[in-house]
Amino acid sequence: MLTVRDLIALTKPRITLMVLVTAAGGMWLAPGSLDVASMAVMLLTTGMVVGAANTLNCYLERDSDRLMARTAMRPLPDRRLEPSWALTFGVAMGLFAVPTLTLAVNPVTGLLGFIALVSYVAIYTPMKQHTSAALFVGALPGALPPLMGWTAVTGRIEAPGLVLFGVLFFWQIPHFIAISVFRQDEYERAGLKVLPSVQGLRPAQMQSAIYAGALWAVSLLLVPYGLAGALYLIAAVALGGHFFWTALRGLWTQDPDAWAKKLFVASLVYLTALFAVLIIDAL
Repeated sequence: MLTVRDLIALTKPRITLMVLVTAAGGMWLAPGSLDVASMAVMLLTTGMVVGAANTLNCYLERDSDRLMARTAMRPLPDRRLEPSWALTFGVAMGLFAVPTLTLAVNPVTGLLGFIALVSYVAIYTPMKQHTSAALFVGALPGALPPLMGWTAVTGRIEAPGLVLFGVLFFWQIPHFIAISVFRQDEYERAGLKVLPSVQGLRPAQMQSAIYAGALWAVSLLLVPYGLAGALYLIAAVALGGHFFWTALRGLWTQDPDAWAKKLFVASLVYLTALFAVLIIDAL
């Protein structure tokens, strides 16, 4: 039976909300300003791009989702919703959001939205069944929203906006490696290729530390570009150091699952706190 609640669930609201926060952060930090109507259109259409990508991802992965505990109760694998509804809903959102973003905000932001949608649905989602390299492809659309927020204001792709993109890109690697470690059995059962299964646990742990270290370094670049000051610098050093140390501890842990869960929590704390301090510092 079709319900609005199930349609909304397809968009993965919590993920969409977090993405919108980063997009709003990009708009806030960019030089210049948007009028209230343009900001509202930007956030609405960006949310619809993300919602469309998530909905179509649910449509394409409905069979593998049925094999994993954390996804088995989603509307499609639980058969509360017909797949045709998800396909129609996802395509309709994408067809509305991308042209509206392009015409009402600017072409650069519209192009980035299109790239995010297509790369997530047409490349990343099917790629997960064939190679663990899908992790790095999937980090691209996940990192585009703050850059989209920047270009919504400036109309241009510029170095500070790319730094914001870099923060989100490098953050996603250890974040999803952590999930793939403590959910490894589920991913294998669903036929999805993740780093611990394909390359082994230790290479996955090493890559989480490498990318957490890269994230630490990239996050500090916001200071010389003038987007942040002393308060942010102190927080970025402390938060990045803690996240990097948590990732690094995986190399000698005796309990990989416990380490992965700590790294997952640390990743959420890191991103939330970093963007909060960044916005406070900008004020």
